[in-house]
Amino acid sequence: MKKHAEFKNHQREIFHFQLRLVVSIGFVLALLAILLARFIYLQAVRHNYYQTLAESNRISIVPIVPNRGLILDRNGVVLARNYSGYTLEINQNKTPNMDAAINDLSSLIEITPKDRKRFKKLLAESRSFETLVIRSRLSDEEVARFAARQYRFPGIEIKARLFRDYPFGEKTSHLIGYIGRINEADAAQLEGSDLAANYRGSDYIGKTGLEQSYENELHGTTGIEQVEVDAGGRAVRMLSHTSPVSGNTLVLSIDARLQEIAEQSFGNYRGALVAIDPDNGQVLAFVSKPGYDPNPFIDGIDTQSWDELNNSPDVPLNNRALRGQYPPGSTIKPFMALAGLNFNTRKPEQTINDPGVFYLPGSSRQYRDWKAGGHGSVNMFKAIQVSCDTYFYGLSTELGIDNIFNFLSRFGFGNKTGIDMEGETSGLLPSQEWKAKRYQQIWYPGDTVSVGIGQGYSLVTPLQLAFATATLANGGVAYKPHLVKEVRSSLGAEMRLVASEPIYDLNIDPAHLELVRSAMVAVTQPGGTAVYASLGAPYHIAGKTGTAQVIAMKQGEKYDEKAVDERLRDHAWFIAYAPAEKPRIALAVLAENGGHGGSTAAPIARKVLDYYLLGKVPKPLQDVKEKEDIEHD
Repeated sequence: MKKHAEFKNHQREIFHFQLRLVVSIGFVLALLAILLARFIYLQAVRHNYYQTLAESNRISIVPIVPNRGLILDRNGVVLARNYSGYTLEINQNKTPNMDAAINDLSSLIEITPKDRKRFKKLLAESRSFETLVIRSRLSDEEVARFAARQYRFPGIEIKARLFRDYPFGEKTSHLIGYIGRINEADAAQLEGSDLAANYRGSDYIGKTGLEQSYENELHGTTGIEQVEVDAGGRAVRMLSHTSPVSGNTLVLSIDARLQEIAEQSFGNYRGALVAIDPDNGQVLAFVSKPGYDPNPFIDGIDTQSWDELNNSPDVPLNNRALRGQYPPGSTIKPFMALAGLNFNTRKPEQTINDPGVFYLPGSSRQYRDWKAGGHGSVNMFKAIQVSCDTYFYGLSTELGIDNIFNFLSRFGFGNKTGIDMEGETSGLLPSQEWKAKRYQQIWYPGDTVSVGIGQGYSLVTPLQLAFATATLANGGVAYKPHLVKEVRSSLGAEMRLVASEPIYDLNIDPAHLELVRSAMVAVTQPGGTAVYASLGAPYHIAGKTGTAQVIAMKQGEKYDEKAVDERLRDHAWFIAYAPAEKPRIALAVLAENGGHGGSTAAPIARKVLDYYLLGKVPKPLQDVKEKEDIEHD
């Protein structure tokens, strides 16, 4: 068979070749277009984003923590300061076996069980990226010893830091408060505000007292360093530097020496004292006894020490001056007398016969006077001087609870004073509306009788009572109490004074004020319940003693102090201002379970008054036992 020759179709082959070539070129062009589009997207549209990422790899932003502002007393005495020192800190991410590292570290530097407990507490509360302090305030020898062997401890380093210090310790603990490490709650609160950026790099924040209330003034402004780093994260050069601005300095109205004398005058008694300048509301002394050492709280107090403080029967963590609530006892009587005069319920010269007991009209319920057999014929002046319960039982009944509530609330009872410290409580000035809401009960006449002598439902804070006394002392003009006198800028001589303007005027009849104030002077004179408080004083003291019941007595039952457990005994009050003719200081003193105001609280006040008015530390007053006829208050 004969094979036929096969001829190629060159035309078709050329067509297929050209088609493949066009497709290939189109594919390549499409790829190039995609690359070009991507290039334009990255270089133009997303330029800023990727430049920021690149810069973040090349540039490290380092926050510079500012120095915290100082706190000074009115005379320039330092109450809170900073000092530099070294800390030994552990990076959690670079120390996988924490316990082993700490055990090894303890062979070089002493790490006490308290240090370990505190560190574990910090570890539980911290964020994972934080470095945590295992030891603070290292000596130069300890620093040198660790530096020579630091290669053995990856993730552990020594840092130079500023430390907060409270040189007066317990004496100003409730006043100044303390700073502590920023915990999760603090961080969440900062993130929810516009302050988060200013706390980058900061480990501490005010927790209590003025450190907390004036945090914005004390913290300062965080600085920033922009540092260029290499691929290994090592600094190459500094690109820019913004210096931090130190926190402002607080100058308090407190007199540190007066504060010390007041605190020491309590001896072994628990209690509180608040002293105020009645002309401007400046707080001169602010004592809550006992206090605590705030310095261990800065780095995180260990569990054992915390438990000891938290579970102590003396409750040293309780700010009694600001938050303690107690029946005012007979210290309420001058204000009750003013209410009686204001509503024309009693005339100054009007007398009653005090047989030692009081009966509500139409009732057999007996309300005893503190003095068996009573005080005989008593007018308003004498009722204040000798603290006659029977007189004020009757006065309160005639006034009625509505008038009592309306008048006493004007002196701040039942309300917060608005002092420049967080955490103040309002006390309790009871009313018909309050009782109905609280107990779903009506108000009984017997409730009014108890309120008339500062018992029953009534509660006040030492700060409230000092505020009311200061308002009475200056003729009925109320100034908001404040602890900070001025704020000094860290940038220079700029100073910002805290305003001392009156918040309201009670417009009390001067004749009414004169009667009550003269009776309060008589309280500290022979025949008064606080006569021993003014013995030998070259100035006149106006005061009022008070006894606040801790446990209620059954009807007809007589209180026997010696038969009652110490912590169930009555509280002792004393309010006063001096000099009586032109007051420069007003105060309230509470001695918990101190018994009688005249023999316990008044001598404490006398020491404070002597120092403030005479300019010298008074000699300790001899402890004396009040005579039977003035023993009640």
